[in-house]
Amino acid sequence: MTALATPADAALRANLLCAGSMMVWAAGLPAADFLIPHVPAVWLSLLRNGLAAALLLPLWWAFDGFGRMRRASWGLGAVLGWVTLGLASILTILAQDLTDAVTVAVISASSPVVGLAIEVVAGRRRITAAVAAGLLLSLAGGILAATQGATGLTLGLGAAAALGAVVCYTLGSSLTVTAMPGETDLGRAAVTVAGAAAVGLPVTLAWSLGGGAAPDWGALGWPEAGALIVFGVGAIGISQLLWIMGVSRIGIGLASFHLNAAPFYVMLFLFALGNPWNWTQAAGAAVVAAGVVLAQGRRR
Repeated sequence: MTALATPADAALRANLLCAGSMMVWAAGLPAADFLIPHVPAVWLSLLRNGLAAALLLPLWWAFDGFGRMRRASWGLGAVLGWVTLGLASILTILAQDLTDAVTVAVISASSPVVGLAIEVVAGRRRITAAVAAGLLLSLAGGILAATQGATGLTLGLGAAAALGAVVCYTLGSSLTVTAMPGETDLGRAAVTVAGAAAVGLPVTLAWSLGGGAAPDWGALGWPEAGALIVFGVGAIGISQLLWIMGVSRIGIGLASFHLNAAPFYVMLFLFALGNPWNWTQAAGAAVVAAGVVLAQGRRR
């Protein structure tokens, strides 16, 4: 006989989903460095969302059936998908083009503030002492992890683009769960990713017809193809599915705490590519984890 899952078990699984999502998402930031010099942001957003949709749509069909896909809120999914993954993706790519991967991760540290504000305004959460203390730890840990090892953060227009991406992604993630209550988590992820790709197609066409820069196809080889798979299938397809599964269980406010561990995950992947290990960034990630645990110690 299988024992029923306790609230603590459910919370642990939800947090593991969010942490896994952020780890896969963070892998896309170093991968993007291979692509950004050769592919404009509008094109890169279309390509990565298209690859992610190619992964999620067949999975959705296999698990939920074509009938459920046909009845899905495709119009709403397209709007939410474009805000969450299309516009946010373009702003992230622009931010990284104007700054660097670490600066993008630093600005992402504001995500818990945005996430909690959304839930407070919607009446889904009130700020307790535990949540406030956990938020402070998460912000401190995220900043500590992101700033250590950086030779200087590049602010200005790039920082504004990164902040805009955080707002779009956080608000869109919350609405993906709350505005489509009848969909499964897989359906929510698939319809928004596919919607982002569908809206991105005419946007990219208009960009090209308007004289926008085209990808330098001749500069793209097998390393860039591998980076695109990581950046699209991983950092959008797999990451978004895990993220929506986590958000639907603990809410966008607490889920967004996990974004502040992203600088540590970026450092992990850069370490795997030959960069030195950074104990201060590891300590920052530990502080973020402490904030996550503290904020959820007493559920309200």
